[in-house]
Amino acid sequence: MIFNKTFSRVFTALLAHAIFAIIVSAQTSTHLTNITTTTTTIDPSGATRLETDPVIISRAAEPAAAASRNPLFRFDQLLHSAIGERLGSRYVWGATGPRGFDCSGFVWSSFKASGVDFMRGSARSYWARFSAPPEEEKFKFGTLVFFNGLTHVGIVADEKGFYHASRRKGVVYQEWNKYYLSRIDGFRRVPLPVQLTAAAE
Repeated sequence: MIFNKTFSRVFTALLAHAIFAIIVSAQTSTHLTNITTTTTTIDPSGATRLETDPVIISRAAEPAAAASRNPLFRFDQLLHSAIGERLGSRYVWGATGPRGFDCSGFVWSSFKASGVDFMRGSARSYWARFSAPPEEEKFKFGTLVFFNGLTHVGIVADEKGFYHASRRKGVVYQEWNKYYLSRIDGFRRVPLPVQLTAAAE
């Protein structure tokens, strides 16, 4: 009696194991057949690929990688860094750093540290020297913004604020508010070196 029960259990276990092995073998065989029997197709972009090649559904990481290779993106990073190094510096009339800046000295020094050099001058001279940007670039990072009858200049951060050397607070980030918005004379874009614009195109 005990022998029959034991034999029955062992037989059931062996049978289950054999069935499992057959299923695994069949799946492996099918998988290998799919890999070894490949065909070549041409996708809509004209590229040739094997049917067994993985299909890429998303390239979400590529735009960031491509942007980092863009010279204009690199320039923006350098300008951000230069401005960051000057934040908190005190206001000193006529100074271009490293311990103090006036408004036009802050602008000139930040661009020079980013690889864009031009003659140091007053806010009014920058207004006369540089061209007005298209409407959509007025509140774009790096655009110069002028105030109070062209006596003050800063660098636009974005549509929320700008950087400037304030007489009372030194070099600071300033949010746009009614006071500053009501005193804007206009905007100018500093032309970038040919090697930056040509490489970006």
